[in-house]
Amino acid sequence: MRITVLAVPECPHAGLALAQVDAALAGRPAQVELVEVSDLEQAAALGMTGSPTILIDGADPFAPDGAAPSVSCRLYRGADGTVSGAPGEAAVRRAVAEANGPDR
Repeated sequence: MRITVLAVPECPHAGLALAQVDAALAGRPAQVELVEVSDLEQAAALGMTGSPTILIDGADPFAPDGAAPSVSCRLYRGADGTVSGAPGEAAVRRAVAEANGPDR
């Protein structure tokens, strides 16, 4: 499994996103990397719809339908309605589990 966190330089939430990924993996093997995205063209090519964006095997499990490429800040709404700069650990854990579905 490859997990990529896409973020603009100096994104204040990139570290939180990486921490949530690490916690959600709970020691499971995965290749995790942070990629800095500096312009809209690069964001479009990589699939970034705001900073930070978490891709699991190249797909963004948190992107709303019709999300456009963006180098702006991205906010995530938790199940309890709170807003954060990165998805919560439980949400990332679910996304990882779904990416590892029964046919993988």
